[in-house]
Amino acid sequence: MQITSYLKTKTVQIAAWIGFLLAYLIASTVFSLAGDYTNDILKARHVLGIGFVLTAIALALIAWRYGQQLKKHNPRNIGRTKVTRKVIYQFLLILLFMMIFQMFWSWLISQHILVLPENQKAVASETVQMPLWNGIFAIVLAPIFEELIFRGIFMNYFFNKENRLNNILAIVISGLLFGFAHELQFDANWLMYSALGCFLSFTYMHFRDIRYSIALHFLNNLLSII
Repeated sequence: MQITSYLKTKTVQIAAWIGFLLAYLIASTVFSLAGDYTNDILKARHVLGIGFVLTAIALALIAWRYGQQLKKHNPRNIGRTKVTRKVIYQFLLILLFMMIFQMFWSWLISQHILVLPENQKAVASETVQMPLWNGIFAIVLAPIFEELIFRGIFMNYFFNKENRLNNILAIVISGLLFGFAHELQFDANWLMYSALGCFLSFTYMHFRDIRYSIALHFLNNLLSII
């Protein structure tokens, strides 16, 4: 009975996690579609409005579920970490390592060792079409969505026991899924995205506060676009 109950719980959690991911993807897709109607301002505004509504609903749902998760089951004591000088130094150190990694990745692309990922091409194209709104989505909204889904909800659904093995597995598996969400084929760029995901997962696990992984994700996207 215990095994059956466990499998049923995990099946429901997997389905729910996929549902949250789909809600985010649908909202972001509709939002970006407004760029296809730049020659028709009225239609672009209508599509953009629908995108805003779907984004608000999806974000509210995912944030609510994350909060409910922590109230019901929070073995890692995730919450709000007190901001101290030590915490700030640690955060900046992680940011520095992440930026060094990003520069190395950019260098590999500039040397034609790796090709520019399709995800980055799409983001760049959408930003050109609607620089303000797509910039806001890519820099501000996407980090919140992705951290709640790939770090917050995922790590509280799966590998959620407070021990070293589960913590390591949570960081690595979350990073790999993050990589696959940005690069749909198993290649070098998938590994690079996965490594970025692991940076973010480590940040969430280290500080036990999702605000830090969101902030790191925000800064990474900002610096990548500038």
